[in-house]
Amino acid sequence: MLLTTGCTAREAYENAFGFGWPKPKSEEAETLYEVWLGTGAAGMAVGVVMWLLIGYTVVRFRKRDEAMPAQIRYNLPIEVLYTVVPFVIIAVLFFYTAVAENKVNELKDDPDVTVGVVGFQWNWQFVYTDEQVQTTGIPAKPAELVLPVDKRIRFVETSPDVIHSFWVPHFLFKRDVIPGRYNTFEITPNREGTYVGRCAEFCGEKHARMNFTVKVVSQEEYDAYIAGLKADPNAVLDDLSRTLDGAIPTARN
Repeated sequence: MLLTTGCTAREAYENAFGFGWPKPKSEEAETLYEVWLGTGAAGMAVGVVMWLLIGYTVVRFRKRDEAMPAQIRYNLPIEVLYTVVPFVIIAVLFFYTAVAENKVNELKDDPDVTVGVVGFQWNWQFVYTDEQVQTTGIPAKPAELVLPVDKRIRFVETSPDVIHSFWVPHFLFKRDVIPGRYNTFEITPNREGTYVGRCAEFCGEKHARMNFTVKVVSQEEYDAYIAGLKADPNAVLDDLSRTLDGAIPTARN
């Protein structure tokens, strides 16, 4: 199984215990992770019951002679059972999914950090709006997004050209970046580390180049990074970052 997945041993270990999902690295991701595990457990339970029923049927009602088995048109209790049970399972899964979705989409007052995300053909720009600095990826160097650990980060997205999609697999979250629209969401990273980010929407010829890096660091490291950006003349807000003009005050409200 390890050879067929094409993963490293560590990735295979994490994905095996997460039913194919990486271990969550944010508070919101843990909420989604629990729903995913619950759904997987429900699916396995249904599968086990079905396998037992099939096995029982094969053994109990196997053909013993040439006589024609009794032809039963229907069994009302069983038909009611296999109509009600799936409905109950779906209702329970829907309830927990809706609760998790509302929690993940919740916007709280006064986020710790606000980051503007501009997806463009074919890279990313991240704007630290409170500090009025930005960093932009180039073909030779993908964009890097640095975030403080255990802080609530508000993201405000837009695009000047086509639809992109901001996706960090370890955050178990993605959201489309749409021209002329400001999508807003919040994430609280709770584990330091470096994670890959991708564009999850085919956006043109060089879509495959739209990777970026997310570094979750301590508050001290984050402050030092911002200070370095403020001292960098290339970090001054440019025309691309202006696509977020007017979006941040609205998002904060």
